[in-house]
Amino acid sequence: MYIPPHFAETRAEELQRIIRAHPLGTLVTHTRSGLDANHIPFEFDPAQGEHGLLTAHVARANDVWQRCATGTPVMVIFRGADAYISPNWYPSKHEAHRQVPTWNYEVVHAYGNLTVRDDDRFVRGMVARLTRRHEANEPRPWKMGDSSPEFIDSLLRNIVGIEIAVTSMVGKSKLSQNKDARDRHTAADTLDARGQNEMARSMHNAG
Repeated sequence: MYIPPHFAETRAEELQRIIRAHPLGTLVTHTRSGLDANHIPFEFDPAQGEHGLLTAHVARANDVWQRCATGTPVMVIFRGADAYISPNWYPSKHEAHRQVPTWNYEVVHAYGNLTVRDDDRFVRGMVARLTRRHEANEPRPWKMGDSSPEFIDSLLRNIVGIEIAVTSMVGKSKLSQNKDARDRHTAADTLDARGQNEMARSMHNAG
Protein backbone atom coordinates (compact mmCIF):
# COMPACT_ATOMS: atom_id res chain seq x y z
CA MET A 1 0.00 0.00 0.00
CA TYR A 2 1.34 3.42 -0.99
CA ILE A 3 1.50 5.64 2.12
CA PRO A 4 2.84 9.20 1.90
CA PRO A 5 4.37 10.14 5.29
CA HIS A 6 1.62 12.66 6.13
CA PHE A 7 -1.05 9.95 5.73
CA ALA A 8 0.74 7.22 7.72
CA GLU A 9 -1.18 5.99 10.77
CA THR A 10 1.16 4.36 13.29
CA ARG A 11 -0.73 4.86 16.57
CA ALA A 12 -1.80 1.47 17.90
CA GLU A 13 -4.89 2.93 19.54
CA GLU A 14 -6.09 4.38 16.23
CA LEU A 15 -5.44 1.16 14.30
CA GLN A 16 -7.40 -0.75 16.96
CA ARG A 17 -10.22 1.81 16.88
CA ILE A 18 -10.68 1.38 13.13
CA ILE A 19 -10.79 -2.42 13.49
CA ARG A 20 -13.29 -2.27 16.35
CA ALA A 21 -15.53 0.23 14.54
CA HIS A 22 -15.39 -1.68 11.22
CA PRO A 23 -14.97 -5.38 12.08
CA LEU A 24 -15.97 -6.72 8.65
CA GLY A 25 -12.53 -7.54 7.31
CA THR A 26 -11.38 -8.76 3.90
CA LEU A 27 -9.28 -11.89 4.38
CA VAL A 28 -6.76 -12.03 1.53
CA THR A 29 -5.02 -15.35 0.87
CA HIS A 30 -2.54 -16.58 -1.71
CA THR A 31 -2.36 -20.32 -2.29
CA ARG A 32 -1.65 -22.67 -5.19
CA SER A 33 -5.08 -21.73 -6.50
CA GLY A 34 -4.08 -18.06 -6.68
CA LEU A 35 -5.35 -14.97 -4.89
CA ASP A 36 -8.64 -15.08 -3.02
CA ALA A 37 -10.60 -12.72 -0.76
CA ASN A 38 -13.31 -13.48 1.80
CA HIS A 39 -15.36 -10.89 3.68
CA ILE A 40 -15.69 -11.92 7.32
CA PRO A 41 -16.63 -10.22 10.62
CA PHE A 42 -13.67 -10.47 13.00
CA GLU A 43 -13.20 -10.22 16.73
CA PHE A 44 -9.94 -8.50 17.73
CA ASP A 45 -8.13 -8.98 21.05
CA PRO A 46 -5.19 -6.56 21.27
CA ALA A 47 -3.95 -8.20 24.49
CA GLN A 48 -3.10 -11.49 22.78
CA GLY A 49 0.46 -11.62 21.45
CA GLU A 50 2.64 -8.71 20.37
CA HIS A 51 0.14 -7.18 17.93
CA GLY A 52 -3.14 -8.85 18.87
CA LEU A 53 -5.26 -11.79 17.77
CA LEU A 54 -8.05 -11.89 15.17
CA THR A 55 -10.70 -14.60 15.37
CA ALA A 56 -13.54 -15.41 12.99
CA HIS A 57 -15.44 -18.25 11.37
CA VAL A 58 -16.19 -19.36 7.83
CA ALA A 59 -18.74 -21.72 6.37
CA ARG A 60 -17.52 -25.31 6.27
CA ALA A 61 -18.42 -25.28 2.58
CA ASN A 62 -15.92 -22.44 2.04
CA ASP A 63 -12.70 -24.29 1.23
CA VAL A 64 -10.47 -21.42 2.34
CA TRP A 65 -9.85 -23.26 5.63
CA GLN A 66 -8.69 -26.34 3.69
CA ARG A 67 -6.55 -24.44 1.17
CA CYS A 68 -4.78 -22.46 3.91
CA ALA A 69 -2.98 -24.80 6.26
CA THR A 70 -2.14 -23.69 9.77
CA GLY A 71 0.75 -21.21 9.57
CA THR A 72 -0.24 -19.77 6.18
CA PRO A 73 0.63 -16.04 5.90
CA VAL A 74 -2.48 -13.91 5.28
CA MET A 75 -3.59 -10.29 5.22
CA VAL A 76 -6.84 -8.83 6.53
CA ILE A 77 -8.01 -5.42 5.29
CA PHE A 78 -10.24 -3.30 7.53
CA ARG A 79 -11.71 -0.29 5.75
CA GLY A 80 -12.88 2.51 8.00
CA ALA A 81 -14.79 5.66 7.14
CA ASP A 82 -14.47 7.09 3.62
CA ALA A 83 -15.90 10.05 1.74
CA TYR A 84 -15.65 11.98 -1.51
CA ILE A 85 -14.23 15.48 -1.04
CA SER A 86 -15.27 18.22 -3.47
CA PRO A 87 -12.81 21.06 -4.14
CA ASN A 88 -15.74 23.46 -3.76
CA TRP A 89 -15.69 22.76 -0.01
CA TYR A 90 -12.25 24.37 0.39
CA PRO A 91 -12.30 28.13 0.99
CA SER A 92 -8.95 28.44 -0.79
CA LYS A 93 -10.45 27.02 -4.00
CA HIS A 94 -12.58 30.13 -4.43
CA GLU A 95 -9.52 32.34 -3.99
CA ALA A 96 -6.87 30.63 -6.13
CA HIS A 97 -8.78 27.87 -7.99
CA ARG A 98 -5.96 25.40 -7.33
CA GLN A 99 -7.84 22.47 -5.75
CA VAL A 100 -9.13 19.20 -7.25
CA PRO A 101 -11.50 16.42 -6.12
CA THR A 102 -10.18 13.62 -3.89
CA TRP A 103 -11.34 10.75 -1.72
CA ASN A 104 -10.54 10.50 1.97
CA TYR A 105 -10.44 7.19 3.83
CA GLU A 106 -9.08 5.19 6.76
CA VAL A 107 -7.73 1.66 6.31
CA VAL A 108 -5.75 -0.93 8.23
CA HIS A 109 -3.84 -3.87 6.77
CA ALA A 110 -3.25 -6.58 9.39
CA TYR A 111 -0.68 -9.25 8.53
CA GLY A 112 -0.36 -12.56 10.33
CA ASN A 113 -0.39 -16.33 10.28
CA LEU A 114 -3.64 -18.29 10.09
CA THR A 115 -4.59 -21.18 12.36
CA VAL A 116 -7.60 -23.40 11.61
CA ARG A 117 -9.73 -24.13 14.71
CA ASP A 118 -12.15 -26.90 13.81
CA ASP A 119 -13.40 -27.69 17.29
CA ASP A 120 -16.80 -27.13 18.88
CA ARG A 121 -15.61 -25.38 22.04
CA PHE A 122 -13.68 -22.71 20.15
CA VAL A 123 -16.42 -22.09 17.57
CA ARG A 124 -19.18 -21.96 20.18
CA GLY A 125 -17.29 -19.49 22.37
CA MET A 126 -16.34 -17.27 19.44
CA VAL A 127 -19.91 -17.10 18.10
CA ALA A 128 -21.20 -16.31 21.59
CA ARG A 129 -18.72 -13.42 21.96
CA LEU A 130 -19.52 -12.00 18.53
CA THR A 131 -23.23 -12.22 19.27
CA ARG A 132 -22.91 -10.47 22.64
CA ARG A 133 -20.91 -7.65 21.12
CA HIS A 134 -23.13 -6.95 18.13
CA GLU A 135 -26.43 -7.48 19.95
CA ALA A 136 -25.43 -5.25 22.87
CA ASN A 137 -27.31 -2.19 21.59
CA GLU A 138 -30.54 -4.03 20.82
CA PRO A 139 -33.52 -3.42 23.16
CA ARG A 140 -33.81 -7.20 23.64
CA PRO A 141 -30.46 -8.73 22.63
CA TRP A 142 -30.67 -12.06 20.85
CA LYS A 143 -28.69 -14.84 22.51
CA MET A 144 -27.90 -18.38 21.48
CA GLY A 145 -30.20 -19.70 24.19
CA ASP A 146 -33.18 -18.17 22.37
CA SER A 147 -33.01 -21.11 19.93
CA SER A 148 -33.14 -24.81 20.71
CA PRO A 149 -29.79 -26.51 21.44
CA GLU A 150 -30.39 -28.89 18.53
CA PHE A 151 -30.82 -26.00 16.09
CA ILE A 152 -27.69 -24.18 17.31
CA ASP A 153 -25.66 -27.40 17.28
CA SER A 154 -26.63 -28.06 13.67
CA LEU A 155 -25.51 -24.57 12.63
CA LEU A 156 -22.23 -24.73 14.54
CA ARG A 157 -21.35 -28.00 12.81
CA ASN A 158 -21.46 -26.10 9.51
CA ILE A 159 -18.81 -23.50 10.39
CA VAL A 160 -15.08 -23.63 11.06
CA GLY A 161 -13.12 -21.25 13.27
CA ILE A 162 -9.95 -19.43 12.30
CA GLU A 163 -7.39 -17.45 14.28
CA ILE A 164 -4.83 -15.00 12.94
CA ALA A 165 -1.90 -14.12 15.16
CA VAL A 166 -1.13 -10.59 13.96
CA THR A 167 2.56 -10.02 13.23
CA SER A 168 2.28 -6.43 11.98
CA MET A 169 -0.25 -3.73 11.11
CA VAL A 170 -0.01 -0.93 8.56
CA GLY A 171 -2.45 1.96 8.65
CA LYS A 172 -3.33 4.85 6.39
CA SER A 173 -5.55 7.78 7.33
CA LYS A 174 -6.02 10.09 4.35
CA LEU A 175 -7.84 12.99 6.01
CA SER A 176 -6.71 16.11 4.12
CA GLN A 177 -3.67 16.53 6.37
CA ASN A 178 -1.90 17.97 3.31
CA LYS A 179 -4.38 20.87 3.17
CA ASP A 180 -4.52 24.10 5.14
CA ALA A 181 -6.33 23.71 8.44
CA ARG A 182 -9.22 25.96 7.37
CA ASP A 183 -9.74 23.89 4.20
CA ARG A 184 -9.69 20.63 6.12
CA HIS A 185 -12.06 21.83 8.84
CA THR A 186 -14.50 23.41 6.37
CA ALA A 187 -14.62 20.20 4.34
CA ALA A 188 -15.19 18.25 7.56
CA ASP A 189 -18.03 20.57 8.53
CA THR A 190 -19.65 19.95 5.13
CA LEU A 191 -19.45 16.20 5.62
CA ASP A 192 -20.85 16.52 9.14
CA ALA A 193 -23.83 18.49 7.84
CA ARG A 194 -24.45 15.71 5.29
CA GLY A 195 -24.49 12.99 7.93
CA GLN A 196 -20.99 11.60 7.36
CA ASN A 197 -20.12 12.19 10.97
CA GLU A 198 -17.39 9.59 11.44
CA MET A 199 -15.22 10.91 8.61
CA ALA A 200 -15.91 14.49 9.70
CA ARG A 201 -14.75 13.69 13.23
CA SER A 202 -11.59 12.02 12.00
CA MET A 203 -10.76 14.96 9.76
CA HIS A 204 -11.26 17.45 12.59
CA ASN A 205 -8.93 15.39 14.77
CA ALA A 206 -6.23 15.05 12.08
CA GLY A 207 -3.29 17.33 11.58
